[in-house]
Amino acid sequence: MARRATVQHGPRTVGDPELPAYSDSSDLDQPPARGRGAPRRGGWAGGGGRWLVWAGRAVLWALIIVIVVNGVRAPFERFMQGSSPSAPPPAPEVEFPVQRAESFAGQFAEVYLNIDGSRPDERAGRLAPYIRDEAGAQFGWDGLGLMRAGAIRPYETKVIDDRNALVTVLFQSGNRRMMLSVPVYSSGNSLLVSGLPAVLPAPAKATYPSPPDSPRDEAAESELRPQLESFFRQYAEGDTVELQRFLAADVRLESLNGAFDFSSLKDVRVPPGEAERRVRAVVVWSVPSSAPGDPAAAEDPARSTGKLEQAYSLTVVKTGGKWFVKEISGAARNLG
Repeated sequence: MARRATVQHGPRTVGDPELPAYSDSSDLDQPPARGRGAPRRGGWAGGGGRWLVWAGRAVLWALIIVIVVNGVRAPFERFMQGSSPSAPPPAPEVEFPVQRAESFAGQFAEVYLNIDGSRPDERAGRLAPYIRDEAGAQFGWDGLGLMRAGAIRPYETKVIDDRNALVTVLFQSGNRRMMLSVPVYSSGNSLLVSGLPAVLPAPAKATYPSPPDSPRDEAAESELRPQLESFFRQYAEGDTVELQRFLAADVRLESLNGAFDFSSLKDVRVPPGEAERRVRAVVVWSVPSSAPGDPAAAEDPARSTGKLEQAYSLTVVKTGGKWFVKEISGAARNLG
């Protein structure tokens, strides 16, 4: 039997239990042991991170190429833009002139709605600046009848496009309140009624709810009534010195300066509160039925004056047992 060869690794000696021993070359043909620490079959014994290095190099080169291409393209594009003619700025958007169209439609309605069969030519001449020449001198009217309209005010404008709109105005004819819808065309600074208008019913009046009963300070109302009567008398006459006696300190008010005469204080409502209150007063003014010196008023004194009730809201403050007015305005009944 042949003697088993020994192989020494480093300084260790043969027989060291940690050193593997091979009896002959046939041991090399044995498959490697499977277990912990055994090399994998077919594996690469090189560094495991080399693929990351190659991927990083690829990304770096891609970035370099992008930077170079952009650096070359930017000055070229600037050169081409400088040599080409600049594009004209966009034209501003044209909007329909709503306010001018409403004024135009109001003037047209005043002419169109006032009809007098005894003077058709006058109406035709006044209509001409508003309508197309081929629309007809009377613009749909047969020249007969009588109609009067006034209190014409703009109500609503529906813009169709930058040249066309439908302008609606309110008007009063007798005891009827109605609307007139007018098609208006715009071109530059010029306006034109582009078609026949239409009369429409006005919106119905709102239904006002019954006001709730509010608490009242009757004692304060009794105190205030004579002072407010004197205040409104001076407020109507316009005597600044006398009026100041009823005003709170540092308060100045303009008067009616003789436009009306005080007749009576019909109602005063004072809510409970402290020294300062917001009160409501209904005043009856005397309204002359004619101008001063009118012979008709001298012949019939009973017709010389009329009565007009108006409601006021006043802020009053009590100082030294007396009420003074700080502010006066129209009264609003705010029920929501």
